[in-house]
Amino acid sequence: MPELPEVEVSRMGITPHVLNQVVAKVNIHNASMRWPVPDDVYQLEGLVVNSIERRAKYLLLHCEVGCTILHLGMSGNLRVVDADEPLKKHDHVEFIFANGKALRLNDPRRFGCCLWQQPNEVHKLLASLGPEPLTDDFFAKRVYQQSRNKKVAIKQFIMNNAVVVGVGNIYANESLFKAGIDPRREAGKVSLKRYEMLIPIIKDILAAAITQGGTTLKDFAQSDGKPGYFAQQLLVYGRKGQPCLVCNNELQEIRQGQRSTVFCGKCQK
Repeated sequence: MPELPEVEVSRMGITPHVLNQVVAKVNIHNASMRWPVPDDVYQLEGLVVNSIERRAKYLLLHCEVGCTILHLGMSGNLRVVDADEPLKKHDHVEFIFANGKALRLNDPRRFGCCLWQQPNEVHKLLASLGPEPLTDDFFAKRVYQQSRNKKVAIKQFIMNNAVVVGVGNIYANESLFKAGIDPRREAGKVSLKRYEMLIPIIKDILAAAITQGGTTLKDFAQSDGKPGYFAQQLLVYGRKGQPCLVCNNELQEIRQGQRSTVFCGKCQK
């Protein structure tokens, strides 16, 4: 599943082709996605996309009468192509612009979504989201206070979108390793001092991934719409059984919340 940096790079990639462009036509080729695509999306026709925002893993295309909410799900991608280019299999929704370009949402598994948000309202999917990780609203004392008396493991705690959005599995693994925190430790038993170490690490890792993605993305209109996980050395994720790059101890793997967790039993306490 695309994580926050991949979605942010998608936002960066489509922006030069979509921002301030007039939507000439909206085509819904298959409305049966995770939730049915509402006819409200047709309201974009004839209007200008005046801003493109990312909230968690959602992309919001704003116009004067509301906004379209896009989510890539587990297998989705966005492509900017010439409007007369033939559709690909699983191109479910497309926005054709007056400049001759089209933005297409392709999603083989249809776990993504295309929804509508009324002006001056917050869609229910966005209403309970926590702060963005790269903002000042995500800070150690706040997270520490939220964690008090929480028995849930620290890894699952920082992946909770009510605590902070966008800390997906890969980046949670890497952040906890760099902070030296055992992913199994109860969130309520992690000290303020350790949160003060962990939070900046999360910010740095996510920012680095976005920067690397933005650097490697040459021209989104020519890409396949799948930035992928960026060319960075993963210290623990995907390295079960290999030696720790710090202490040479064999890395362990467990399952937490049906997701893979890889950690060093010596370096992480």
